[in-house]
Parts: sequence; C-alpha cells; structure tokens
Amino acid sequence: MEEEIKEEFTKGGFTLDDEEEILQKCLTFCIQYKFSASDIVAHWDLYSINRGLDSTVRSSHMGPFLEQLQNEQVDKVKEKASGLHLYSNDVSMILNGNYGETEAVLDTPPDKHTLSLQKSSDSAQRTNSIKLTSAKPLEPVTPFGSRKNKFIVQLTLNEHLDMQTIKAEDGNANSEDEIIRRVQPSKECSLIIDRSQPEPGCRFMYDRIEDKFNFLENCIKKRATAYVSSGRYDEPVDPSVASQESIFAVGMICCEEEGRLKEKGTLLQSSVEHSGGQRVRLDLQKLSQYSIFPGQVVAVEGRNPSGHCVIASRIINYPPLSAATDEEHPSKKQALDRDLQLREPSLDTPEVSLIVAAGPFTTSDNLLFQPLNDLLAYAQRKQPQLLVLLGPFIDSDHPELKKGIINQTFDELFCVEILGKLQDYVDYMGSTVRVILMPSIRDANHDYVFPQPAFEIHPADFSNQIKSISNPGMFSANRVKVACCTVDILKHLSAEEICRNPQGGSKQRLTNLAKHVLSQQSFVLWNSFYPLYPPLEDVPLDFSLASKALHFSSIPDILILPSDLAHFVKVVGVEDADGEEQVKCICVNPGRLARGEGGGFFVEINYRGDPDSSSASIIRI
Repeated sequence: MEEEIKEEFTKGGFTLDDEEEILQKCLTFCIQYKFSASDIVAHWDLYSINRGLDSTVRSSHMGPFLEQLQNEQVDKVKEKASGLHLYSNDVSMILNGNYGETEAVLDTPPDKHTLSLQKSSDSAQRTNSIKLTSAKPLEPVTPFGSRKNKFIVQLTLNEHLDMQTIKAEDGNANSEDEIIRRVQPSKECSLIIDRSQPEPGCRFMYDRIEDKFNFLENCIKKRATAYVSSGRYDEPVDPSVASQESIFAVGMICCEEEGRLKEKGTLLQSSVEHSGGQRVRLDLQKLSQYSIFPGQVVAVEGRNPSGHCVIASRIINYPPLSAATDEEHPSKKQALDRDLQLREPSLDTPEVSLIVAAGPFTTSDNLLFQPLNDLLAYAQRKQPQLLVLLGPFIDSDHPELKKGIINQTFDELFCVEILGKLQDYVDYMGSTVRVILMPSIRDANHDYVFPQPAFEIHPADFSNQIKSISNPGMFSANRVKVACCTVDILKHLSAEEICRNPQGGSKQRLTNLAKHVLSQQSFVLWNSFYPLYPPLEDVPLDFSLASKALHFSSIPDILILPSDLAHFVKVVGVEDADGEEQVKCICVNPGRLARGEGGGFFVEINYRGDPDSSSASIIRI
C-alpha cells in the first residue's frame, strides 16, 4: 500500500516534504475508509485546483486536505446510518489484538449515547496521532455473505494433541471435505445441570439495602475465616486503629470518590465484626507489584502509625494453600482421581468434545441469522457431543429491533430462528448430542436482571436434548465441569482495575483478568462470577438473588467468559499466597459469532482428563 501511494503521488507531480508522516496519514486513511491510493490522488487534484495550489506547496496542505476528505466520509456514514447502533466497534482496538499495547483501555468507558456521537471523530484522532508501528490499523469489515475464507483457525491450545487442522476454503469442488473431515458419531453425552439459579419466574427488583449489606459482609467474613483457618495468620485486626507494629487485616477494596479507582484514592473496608465496617485509606507506594479493583477482597499486611492510613507492605490476593483439607483441595483431588483410574482401568477419563459460540448470532444488517446457520452446518460435520450457545440471541441492540420494524414478537423470533433451527440440528444429529443455551441481559425476549433465570423451553414443543441454564450457570458434561457467564466481566474488570508491574506484563493482561474471577475464592468459601463492586450502570445486579446465584464453590475444568475484548483460550493456574499453583482451568473467551456486518469467532474444545492434556481452537467463522 505504501509503494502504491508513492507511485500515485509521483505520477501527479507531487513533492513530499515530510514523506514519512504523510505516508502514514494516507495509509491510515485508506485502511479506515476503504480508499485506494488513486482515489486519494484524484481527490487531491480536485482539491488543489479549487484552491489554486502549486505543486511546490502542495505537501503543506496535506493535513487540511485529509481532514476535509475525512469529514465528507463521516457525513456520508451519518446520513446512511442515522440513529443506528454501531455495535462493538468502540473496542476495535482491543478486538484487533493490540489490547495490551496501550494504556487507553484503562479509561472509564463512556456511556452508549456519548460513544455513538463521538465514535467517528475519536477514531480519526486516535489513528492520526499514533504511529503505525505501535498499534495495528483498523481492519475493514468484510460483509458476512462476501467473505471468501471460512472456518480459519486463529488460535490453538495444545495443538500437538491430536487437534484437527482446518484449512481455508479455496472454492474447489471438494473444498468442504478438505476443510472439515467427517468423524464417526460420538458417544452420548451425560449432562447434569449442577446449579441453575434463579429459577424461571422468580421475583426480582425486590432487593433491599439489607441484602446488599449481607452480601458484601459475607464475602469479607468468609475470606477472613479462610486465612485464619490456614494457621499462618492471626485473627484480623481493625485497620483503622493506629499501630506502630505490623498488622494483618482483611477487607474490600473501595474507591474514595465516584468514578474510576485511583492509587491515591484507594480505601480498605473491613468487616463489621472487626472494625464496624469502617474504611481507611490504603497507601500502595511501597508495593513493587499489585493488581486491584473495586470490590476485591484482599488481605493486607502493613502499618498504620497515624490511624488514618495503612501503609501496605504486602497485598495477598490468593487464599493460603493450607486453608483446604486434603479432601477439599482440587489439585490433590485431581491426583487421587488419576491414581484411582490407574488402579481401576474400568473408570473412564472425563472426556467431552464441545463447540462454544456467543451471540449476537446474526449480523447487524439483517435478521437472517446466517452466522448461526453456518455454525450449525459446521457442527453437523464435526459432530461434537455438546453445543454451547451463549446469548444474546435476540439482541436488543440490533438496529432492526431498535427501529421496531419487525412484524414478529421477540418470543416468536426466538422460537422460529433459534429453537426451530436447533431442533432441526438435533433431529439430524440423533440422540447423542446435547445443546445448552444461556441467556444474556441483552436478550430482548427475556428478563432484564442479573443473575438471570434460564429460558423456559417446553419439552412438548422442542426436544429434551435442548436445555437452558441460568446466567451465570454451571453444568457437568461427562464429568467435566463447565462454568459460563454472559455478562462481560472481563471488559468491566479491564476498565476498573489498576495495577503495577502485573505478573507476565501486558501480554498476560487478559489471563490476569480471568484469574481475578477464579482467585476471589478460597476452598472453604466461594468464587464469584462478578467480583466487581459497585457493578457497572448497565448491569442490573439484584442482591437478593446474588448470594445463591453468583457464587460457585469449586474451580471448574472449563470457564467460559464471552467478551468484546480479544478472543483467547489459555490454561490458567490459580496460585495461593506463596505463589504455588493450586489447580488449573481452561479459560475461554470465544469472542462474538457476528461482529457488525461481518463474521466473528467461536471455539472448539476437546477435553481429555485435565487441561494440560486437552486441545482447543478459536475459529473465525
């Protein structure tokens, strides 16, 4: 592209005074607005003639010229799509994989209205102000029906473990057989819904201040109990009491002011039992490394000489290893299970094959659900034992739903386009396959509350092979524990977390965010699907339902957290206070199946016994 721009400018008799800067601006503009170099030169000649510019002074006017051309393109977009929702393009920088290369993602996300109005100008300013060597340019979106390559592997986990290689479709007559090799029908999947709370038809929006207080107090008290029971720590003390000696306290990270957490405005709120629920300032300057967010329950070692500020010498994010008994400890339990399987070969190793996809399931320009059709066609050939689909299914942010131009109810659209197609899928696949559906708070046909009850699917109308679970929820497939949550907790944590010298650096930032969900636990208390407090404004968190629905008592084998952030699949090891790895888990962000008018991603997982022996691939549809 750079050579093309140079050649076109030379033909036009145009002299480059500052070649590097102009080339970067023109290249960014071509990529962002789908222009060719010849298009820019043609517009440039017209611009020069209108202003009577000589070729010797043309280069100094390149900036104003690009601004004028850019404004013309923005006005065309606004006229074409006035009032439409722009979907998730506001996180395009993160979606394109350069999430960890800039600190801009730590800013507080703007509200939807402000984002829609400022998106075009902000994007232009951002791409013109950074060098192309420090961030990836925005990729043009190929309409879903115009894409040439299908089912392209983007990321792999343990690729050497018998993972089938999927090749790009080249248009040949036998291309489909080359892309996906037909496999033998799989064994029947034994499916157990471990916990699905709240129940369909539950009452919500009835939470009280007492419910919120009890929820937060229990989180702090149970974590404090875990540290004391390990035998390594004394009983937590009141951190607001002045002391020249080192103290040990357990509390929740809070913000001093409204808005985003700041290092100088960090507070520690202890339990009512130990401090009457008082808050005290937390000084983090002496810490070489930390990673905290509002609502995080931590243990702190330090001093409080004045009674007004705890000078922290250590923050303990993870529960102590000895807080669990041998029977409770997951890593020891996994070792015992392997020994038992060696002694008794008749016991099968937990294995399951599954495909996971998260909505939207249709592109923003129609309600034909073409990405879902292609996904089901892929699943019919690969024949996984389990198909996991995570909402939104009938996306309330879809432009056509927001315009109100459809002639069906949301429930009718869900039954016809989602359940009807899934019924055809299970009829084709036979009795061995299972389908799991999880709603989203963006589903227009379902309750707007979090935690969220499952869809009500009546077996009389649809196969009992199609099940729905609550959001969040857990289930076991062939004794493999899977946990899911469709609220974008990773994106929310990324906006609220502050850190210094995080483990693994910026390259491991997404992994560290997933660890926050797993590490807010000990093996004598609970994990939390949503450890952030207060929740973001667009999360309708109901504390009367949260105590039973948001917590899970053990780390799952597979944790699925769909997000607008960059897709990933990694084996995450949860550590204790000494940095020793306790248990491993496959953490997955499958991305979105549809992204605007283009296709997105889904994930295929083959779990065999434990995370290190399993394989997975993230695939572009």
